[in-house]
Amino acid sequence: MNPPKRPFHEVAEAIKRFGPAFRARGNVPVHHLRTLSALERCRTAALGGHLDACTACGVVSISYNSCRNRHCPKCGGLERELWIQARCQELLPIRYYHVVFTLPAQFNDWCMHNDAFCYDLLFKAAWHTLRTFAKDNRLLGAKTGATMVLHTWGQNLSLHPHVHCIVPGGGLTAQGRWQQPKKAGKRGFLFPVRAMSQVFKAFYLKHFMAVWNKGLLTIPPDAPTGYPEAARWRQARWSQDWVVYAKAPFNGPQTVIEYLGRYTHKVAISNHRLVDITPQQVIFRYKDYRREAKVGLMVLDGVEFLRRFCLHILPPGFRRLRHYGILANFHKAHALQAARSSLGVSEELMPPKLDKATLKAGLLARWFDHRTTFCPHCGAHNTIVRMLLAPNSARAPPIRSAPVSNITH
Repeated sequence: MNPPKRPFHEVAEAIKRFGPAFRARGNVPVHHLRTLSALERCRTAALGGHLDACTACGVVSISYNSCRNRHCPKCGGLERELWIQARCQELLPIRYYHVVFTLPAQFNDWCMHNDAFCYDLLFKAAWHTLRTFAKDNRLLGAKTGATMVLHTWGQNLSLHPHVHCIVPGGGLTAQGRWQQPKKAGKRGFLFPVRAMSQVFKAFYLKHFMAVWNKGLLTIPPDAPTGYPEAARWRQARWSQDWVVYAKAPFNGPQTVIEYLGRYTHKVAISNHRLVDITPQQVIFRYKDYRREAKVGLMVLDGVEFLRRFCLHILPPGFRRLRHYGILANFHKAHALQAARSSLGVSEELMPPKLDKATLKAGLLARWFDHRTTFCPHCGAHNTIVRMLLAPNSARAPPIRSAPVSNITH
């Protein structure tokens, strides 16, 4: 398997070029500034690195350290693999369903000024909806679970808050038996979508309005505040259709894993989508889902590009990956054991449970095995030695250096 081609442009390049003008505008939250700084310094001499040198041909190459910021397009690969491996040990031989809960665009301004509250309430409303329908004896009559991931972006980097939910096709009854859905067909959905949208809307608006009435929200500059404008805005939200999108069930557990790999640790925009960065603009590819997902080019002013990118920087400590119900950490071990027993899954057929340290060590060994045993220049075996480089002391090495014996450690 060939490694992916390196992108011609990176988000870090846009930050370096347009960052000073963006920061000069003022009113940029501190955690946004920290994130931009981390992404700009990622895999540069500012963070240090290590030197790889071949004892056979003398070629020296340098590898800089990563920033490990969760919003960085270049980081998160190891964390994603660890997370997916952990989820592999929790899959059951059942169907899984994909449900998406989306906030209406009229809440975008509120999300900008109350991001932690609005996004946390989105998680709660989505889980309340799924749990409510799972309890219905006509549909399931059992306790189910869900794995949810928050995405806040659209293809053009505009604000588009929504949560992707992976829901197992069934749940545990009070007697500890696994209960299959009673009405979901082979190509059907787990629960009725229109009814879910009504419950989702009612829960979100009830709690949102209650906090608003208490004066605990930051009011956006363009939000209606006086009577009757605010009353009309609230009534319009109650009358509005809220979107709950349900896909056909996954074909099997392996399909769920592929989905998790694509969606769980995604960032607002990948470096591979960037087409060009000019002295004034950033050009990137996007899919226009209103035109059958045709690929187009979006041209943004450099400062506007950074403004949109910062819309998707989450508050410090905010968890965008969450587990609920029988998949929550508190219930998971007992619930999965009961589900496997009820489904007749032998424990001997389950993959061995590995702790995070063991998983990480195995992945690192697999990822770096080729690099640490083969010289990319001459192909010599077991000849690579390493030297650590302190931050800001690393410099790009020449294509061919002196023999390793002359390099000062």
